[in-house]
Amino acid sequence: MEPLIVTENLKKVYRTGKVETPALRGVNLQVQQGEFVAIVGPSGCGKSTLLHLLGGLASPTSGKILVDGNDFSRMSDAERTRFRRHKIGFVFQRYNLLPTLTARQNIVLAQHIQGNGFNPHRFQMVAEMLRIADRLDFRPNALSGGEQQRVAIARAVICEPNILLADEPTGNLDTENSQTVLAMMRTLNRSLQQTLLMITHNLEAAAAADRIIRMRDGQIIED
Repeated sequence: MEPLIVTENLKKVYRTGKVETPALRGVNLQVQQGEFVAIVGPSGCGKSTLLHLLGGLASPTSGKILVDGNDFSRMSDAERTRFRRHKIGFVFQRYNLLPTLTARQNIVLAQHIQGNGFNPHRFQMVAEMLRIADRLDFRPNALSGGEQQRVAIARAVICEPNILLADEPTGNLDTENSQTVLAMMRTLNRSLQQTLLMITHNLEAAAAADRIIRMRDGQIIED
């Protein structure tokens, strides 16, 4: 089976005036469909840069990124945006929910943005799996941090993306809510065969994954 994600000698250099700061120094990575992978490392090791490149949010300085057989280096910004909308879901440390909308409206909006309209069966299944079915008519400020993150995860997976990229998804949560959110992500991975890549500095959070990749100074040092 072909890997879902492949990077080859992936490099990213940030330039400020004449100053160059290498963020990735030749990353080679393969991820199979249905894997749950945690990428860990200290601040500044390049893990967030790697996630942004895999999600098509930024372009590499050199190297190759293949996602589901598509070469990001050959895509225009508009093509990457369309691909991202249909194939990749994002979960961030900040929940990024629209405060004037209810949980239900935040999730449904994602389906409409994708363009496939509302799918009530998918909606109900995801809401029940993430245990937010009784919280859907509340706005974000009436939800706990853990509930808001679960709504954000529902919004990310409602359109059935091939890949879910999670950037410190438990970073703003206490231990109990962190464990709940990680358990929900594990359920998504196992029940829906959802491919998950999560970056974190927390080794306890990383332990929820099947595979842990350690990064330092822009390189993978252990897989």
